Amino acid sequence: MFRRLDPKPAGAVTLTIDGRVVAAAPGDSVMGAMLLADTPAAGRSPADGSPRAPYCGMGVCFECLVTIDGGPRRQACLTPVRDGMVVTTGIADD
Repeated sequence: MFRRLDPKPAGAVTLTIDGRVVAAAPGDSVMGAMLLADTPAAGRSPADGSPRAPYCGMGVCFECLVTIDGGPRRQACLTPVRDGMVVTTGIADD
């Protein structure tokens, strides 16, 4: 569903999202890398447990909270990718 506008970005960053190794471009957000890797859900609804996807993409809605390198949950839309980063969404906890 999502594709990169520039198909050949300069450089590459490798990160792991829910145990899957993903390539991204320097400057991509974690959310961008998730969407390009077909990992659109970042967590589950507290009401019914259904998957929740990022909504605003600009840091307002907090729907994209993920755990990065075992630390506190952070907004994937505002966090730039870094080589070797390990991202855990709330979806893989099943």
